[in-house]
Amino acid sequence: MSSVEATLNPIEDCLERIATIHGDPTDLVYKRLFEKHPDMRGLFLMDRDDSVKGNMLAQVIECFLDFTGEKHYATSLIATEKINHDHIGVPAETFETFFTTVVDTFRDILGDSWSAEDETAWDRLITDLNKAVASQ
Repeated sequence: MSSVEATLNPIEDCLERIATIHGDPTDLVYKRLFEKHPDMRGLFLMDRDDSVKGNMLAQVIECFLDFTGEKHYATSLIATEKINHDHIGVPAETFETFFTTVVDTFRDILGDSWSAEDETAWDRLITDLNKAVASQ
C-alpha cells in the first residue's frame, strides 16, 4: 500500500476505486433511483442535460467526504437543502432514500471488490449523517 493509499479513509478509498472502475457514477445512481422511485423522475423534468443531477450527486459526495473528515459544513448544508427541497414538495425522507441509492449503486459498481470494511464505513456514515441532520 502506498503512503497516499494509507492516508485515505475508507469512504475516500471507495470513491477512488469507483472513479477508476466507472468514472462518474451519476448515470447509474439516477437510473437506480428512477427504477425504484419512478415518481422522482418528475422532479428533474427541467434537467435536460443532466447537469442538475450531476451537481446534486457531486454535492452529496462532497458532504460525505466532509462528514468523514473535518465536518465543516455537511450537516448544515444537508439540513438547509432539506428545507429548500421541502419548499418544492420533496419530503425530508427523500434524502435518506437518495443516500441509500448512492451507496447501493457504489456497491454494485465495485461488485466483488466491495469489502466488509466498505459496508461498515458506508453504513456508519449514512446512519451518523442522518442522525446529525435530524438533530439540526
